[in-house]
Amino acid sequence: MAQKIPPITIGDTVIEAGQTRVVELSVAPMYTHDDLSMTVQVSRSKRPGPVLFLSAALHGDEINGVEIIRRVLKHRALKRLRGTLLAIPIVNVYGFLHHDRYLPDGRDINRSFPGSTKGSLTGRVAHTFIHEIVSKCTHGIDLHTGARHRSNFPQIRADLDDAGALAMTEAFGVPLAIHARTRDGSLRECAGDMGIPVILYEAGEALRFDEMHIRAGVKGVLNVMRAIGMLPPNARGKQPPKPTISGQTSWLRAPASGILSTLVPLGANVAEDQLLGRIGDPLGEVETEVYASCEGMVIGRTNLPLVYEGDAIFHIAQYGRATASVVRQVEQFREENTHNASDPTSDIDDAPTV
Repeated sequence: MAQKIPPITIGDTVIEAGQTRVVELSVAPMYTHDDLSMTVQVSRSKRPGPVLFLSAALHGDEINGVEIIRRVLKHRALKRLRGTLLAIPIVNVYGFLHHDRYLPDGRDINRSFPGSTKGSLTGRVAHTFIHEIVSKCTHGIDLHTGARHRSNFPQIRADLDDAGALAMTEAFGVPLAIHARTRDGSLRECAGDMGIPVILYEAGEALRFDEMHIRAGVKGVLNVMRAIGMLPPNARGKQPPKPTISGQTSWLRAPASGILSTLVPLGANVAEDQLLGRIGDPLGEVETEVYASCEGMVIGRTNLPLVYEGDAIFHIAQYGRATASVVRQVEQFREENTHNASDPTSDIDDAPTV
């Protein structure tokens, strides 16, 4: 006898097994009395399996993830879905509309979980997301980018002491992972307290699409869905290499104010005391050299050449003896994700045939 799968309720909408529904979750209205809603696509299989949420634009100006989710939802592999996928491409609708990281009350939603029904606007949106989405899931993937004028090399951040988060991180398929313990008020902390493993994919820059990073994100999401049993194994039987894990990262800050010329790209392996850039004045009379404080991989970098003394300019992850392995993995990763990168549909070529 087939296992009966109970319905799932999002807002006022009941979704049965085998159904796909788009639900508009009401959030606090604006002072103009205009209503805004958080859009959720619920895709349910008739076969039992995990319940995964896939979220983006928690910070409203981090838009790479919106495109990742759009492509995942169009991927033909979802015809073989088991379980339930909750896709929320734009969590922070207010910030998304205004190209802003925060909500109108100036708060960071990723420091405001679990939120409250009687709190600030940010707290209310956070509460809606936790109550209506996260609490009904078994796993989660949260998609982010760097801040404005700052790019992150594709990486997974997760509490890798959690076995579920570690397994998802290893399955995702990017070469770098950061063992990042949860922060107070973050989505990862709140979900972790509920027993729901969540990983965070960081790649790219705010308000920009990066094709390589988007393609890697699509593949990573599908890899995780295969690993947790929501999709069949890759038709080619290929498993992504496990990432190299770093437990220590540090920002290198500008030693002077001026105009920064960078000498190393994102994803570069650097040696301790290696010259990374120069900061000069507009007349070219004074120049300050910037040297790496440690050996490691550049996982984040400012894109704005105008810096003040003390500004964060290079983010370096340390890998110790594993550095050589990271270099090989990064080179392979770039080759795989820049092939036919001008064709956004080319990342469907590994989908199983229906």
